[in-house]
Amino acid sequence: MSTELRFGIATLQNRSWEKEAERWRYIEELGFDSIWVADHFVNYMFPQGPWMEAWTLLAGLATVTKQIRIGTLVTSIPLRNPAVLARQVLTVDHISGGRLELGLGAGVPGSIDPSYRMTGLEDWAPPERVARFREVVEIVDKCLSDPVTTYDGRYYKLKECAMAPPPIQKPRPPITVAAMGKTMLKIAAKYAETWNTYGGDWGIPPEQILEGTRKRNQLLDKYCKRIGRDPETLRRSLLYFTPFAEALYETEDIFETFIQQYRDIGITEFILFYPEWYSEEQLPKFEHIARKVIPKLRKQGHPS
Repeated sequence: MSTELRFGIATLQNRSWEKEAERWRYIEELGFDSIWVADHFVNYMFPQGPWMEAWTLLAGLATVTKQIRIGTLVTSIPLRNPAVLARQVLTVDHISGGRLELGLGAGVPGSIDPSYRMTGLEDWAPPERVARFREVVEIVDKCLSDPVTTYDGRYYKLKECAMAPPPIQKPRPPITVAAMGKTMLKIAAKYAETWNTYGGDWGIPPEQILEGTRKRNQLLDKYCKRIGRDPETLRRSLLYFTPFAEALYETEDIFETFIQQYRDIGITEFILFYPEWYSEEQLPKFEHIARKVIPKLRKQGHPS
């Protein structure tokens, strides 16, 4: 795996279209590698607040950016039929000129997310949720790689599902699998170009989050080797969202120390939240980190 570092920003789609487009253009101008949207029916932390649908918004944002990679972190599988999702993916891949990153996740359970109650969608038990996720990943992978797909799974069935035109990216847009548990890590080992872990354990100290990430990363190495995959071919990514994330932009030393801690355990992609989530007062510090600190870290992270 390349030691080259990548830095992305996740935004919450709770602004007007005009403000969201302006924000994405600004993030691209700062030189980040990627921008991501969340995928929920509502913002489950503020369910009555404004919220834009992820894939519709992503298609629009693809037209106001030029070079930056764009994606979902992550697409929630309960919201869509997997073949329909594959069609959305290839469409946005074309609209973006081949800049799409496909993030996939099993979805937030109904004990946290009121979307199931609001929409009438079924809130699957954890074993079924994971089993369905495996089938969704397999279907999306096949539909985006082959012109016609037939699939006979336990939960999903496709018969001569045609997919044209093919995606711009070959053999398909890269897949990021968000995984925390053992079974999900095995799915990431088999299908993903990138594994993403969520540093968002509220109430848990940062050092415990770091240690948990290290252990999951080691498990992923083992699962890759078990199926004959070189672990170095799977990029390791972190979405960091905890009460402690607010401090990351405060000083160069805090940011550099944080990055180094996770680099030491194998993380090479860092997805951080746009600071407006915390306070607009942080924007000058955020811009300083983007323009001065991240370029320096990238040079340190390049393979020799």
